[in-house]
Amino acid sequence: MTSESAAAAPRATVYGYPRQGSNRQLKRAIEGYWKGRVTAPDLLETASRLRQANWRQQADAGLHEVPTGDFSFYDHVLDTSVMVGAIPPRHRSAVEADALAGYFAMARGTQDVAPLEMTKWFDTNYHYLVPELGPDTVFTADSSKQRAELGEALALGLAARPVLVGPITYLLLAKPAPGVAEDFEPLTLLDRLLPVYAEVLADLRAAGAGWVQIDEPALVQDRTPAELSAAARAYRDLGALVDRPKLLVASYFDRLGEALPVLAKAPVEGLAIDFTGAAAGNLEDLAAAGGLPGKRLVAGVVNGRNVWINDLERSLATLATLLGLAGSVDVAASCSLLHVPLDATAERDIDQQILRWLAFARQKVAEIVTLTRGLAEGSGAIAAQLAANRADLASRAGSPITHDPAVRARAAAVTEADGRRSQPYPERTAAQRAQLALPPLPTTTIGSFPQTVELRTARADLRAGRLDAPGYEERVRHEIRDTIAFQEKAGLDVLVHGEPERNDMVQYFAEQLTGYLATQHGWVQSYGTRYVRPPILAGDIARPEPMTVRWAQYAQSLTDRPVKGMLTGPVTMLAWSFVRDDQPRADTARQVALALRDEVNDLEAAGTAVIQVDEPALRETLPLRAADQPDYLAWATEAFRLTTSGVRPDTQIHTHMCYAEFGDILQAIDDLDADVISLEAARSHMRVAAELADARYPREVGPGVYDIHSPRVPDPSEVTELLRAGLAAIPAERLWVNPDCGLKTRAWPEVRDSLTSLVEAARTLRGQLP
Repeated sequence: MTSESAAAAPRATVYGYPRQGSNRQLKRAIEGYWKGRVTAPDLLETASRLRQANWRQQADAGLHEVPTGDFSFYDHVLDTSVMVGAIPPRHRSAVEADALAGYFAMARGTQDVAPLEMTKWFDTNYHYLVPELGPDTVFTADSSKQRAELGEALALGLAARPVLVGPITYLLLAKPAPGVAEDFEPLTLLDRLLPVYAEVLADLRAAGAGWVQIDEPALVQDRTPAELSAAARAYRDLGALVDRPKLLVASYFDRLGEALPVLAKAPVEGLAIDFTGAAAGNLEDLAAAGGLPGKRLVAGVVNGRNVWINDLERSLATLATLLGLAGSVDVAASCSLLHVPLDATAERDIDQQILRWLAFARQKVAEIVTLTRGLAEGSGAIAAQLAANRADLASRAGSPITHDPAVRARAAAVTEADGRRSQPYPERTAAQRAQLALPPLPTTTIGSFPQTVELRTARADLRAGRLDAPGYEERVRHEIRDTIAFQEKAGLDVLVHGEPERNDMVQYFAEQLTGYLATQHGWVQSYGTRYVRPPILAGDIARPEPMTVRWAQYAQSLTDRPVKGMLTGPVTMLAWSFVRDDQPRADTARQVALALRDEVNDLEAAGTAVIQVDEPALRETLPLRAADQPDYLAWATEAFRLTTSGVRPDTQIHTHMCYAEFGDILQAIDDLDADVISLEAARSHMRVAAELADARYPREVGPGVYDIHSPRVPDPSEVTELLRAGLAAIPAERLWVNPDCGLKTRAWPEVRDSLTSLVEAARTLRGQLP
């Protein structure tokens, strides 16, 4: 591996790498530790082996410099809170008694102590834990994790670059701590935080770091003059330090805009910039800013967020242009490869020709290495790779998978009227209340229930051929019977069938729609030990046959109470998939919406009176720049309405959203024209209820009162307190009572006790209503 001092040619690197291991070893080790089956030393040893395997894999593939510090047991923003000593007071004693157990307590909570709030990392499906800060926060440096991981990489003889979340991004992602005024701005703590970063940088230099990467993705969002001034001050001060490594400030996900000249002028040695997708305009902006003379530019030309092969000739042309704009140009992915699966060659069930269209983390590293060689030695040195790449791109462009004339004709025929309900909400709600006859503060759940060992075993046996389809379906019916019986006994008003037939809320539907590909090993981290396998949306979308109707009919046959039909909405079907990049997303969303519209209409025809179409990704997919948001929200809300507007007025349409900042999209939530919306609210203490009230949201709302991402079981008084806060903002006739999200990740004992508390609290408050 080439050292920094010897490197004159372009170098290949990445900003981060998938953490989980080839068989999700990290997930199993952490969950084993939580259950007491894995000791802390064994967990630490597993993590060390995974890190070293990742670095060796990257180095063997040809990377000249590997990242360190990007590995995390749960979340890299939580790791940053630990690094700067921002431990919430309620967790300090646990962290001091046992650092590892205390770390997980901050992430997951305990029965007695609430966890940190969790929300989406920019416009991705990765979740981070929100720092809690206040005017009394005292920062203290703890660089032990960063130094230890750097030491591991250096001991392997590798050139390594520690990666830190930057001080500006860290403060902009933070929130006021409990008890602190809501208008407190964490960025006011910058001068208090910078000396801690200075100490960490000095520690890393002493540990052998030649370069340190400082990630500032928050600077690609719209920023005020005061925030840009704070960024300039931060890097002026950090750049002026004597005892520090060289600094590489990284951004990704969008254009830097007004922040680009700020960073270009900063006294740091290099910038890492995204040149893909929405960030492609950074090339023009960098030229306009005068480039980076004498500085290192790490050019993110391989998209780190999708799974499609790179257009090598186009990227090589971009790199050639950049050579004239910086002192040196290195080649990288656009962002951490955390957001893509590990290795496409592990997929045995995807046609080999289609597989050649795909690039997961290992393939993206190979592309980076190829481009680096082409930049250093000329295109002739990679002529064979360029020819193969051209052939693969042409194969994809000409495939019948990507062009279905019937699907395209139907999408082109959509009219504005197709996206409108036949009656306005006030008239619909009267018809729905007459049909459903629900009590005030009706109780329900979001959809999924815990998947039992017996169910998971049956699914594995079905895949392995040890169980036939009728045997598996009988297991599913058994789970539905148990779930319906429990809900009736608990006293819930609107039931769900529990979704035992579903492996994932997106993959389940993707496997039944044309145009999608499913993977077997394409795991991506969503949060903590929660990994998902996003399907690959490769072509035009259609629904050959009903997907959920028979299970909805079976569940309804078991009870007189209404059972919700459960679907995943078109925007989330895109956001939680790897979406084709060869046509506008609006066009793809319309195709998915039409397929789902058929399913909604079939559910209604089968007697389903309440249909929930989940859109948890509506806010997540919001473009980072305000100028790009209206167009996105227009096609996203149209796709939802197109899905749901074919039903009768007395059919009640629900939607669900979770773990996002809803205040940014309140008008869009209204534009969905759903009859009922349920939202995450427990960790944020009902903040969204007040936001909806302030926006005069006119429809029914279910702000969550049970945090399902924590093992804590809320008692009735806790749920009652949250409901009272909800009632202070939303009148009882429009307030629903439900958990934050689906219950699939929880265990049955927690769910039974928690839903019992939820129903008891609702009944208590019903008795107190006027």
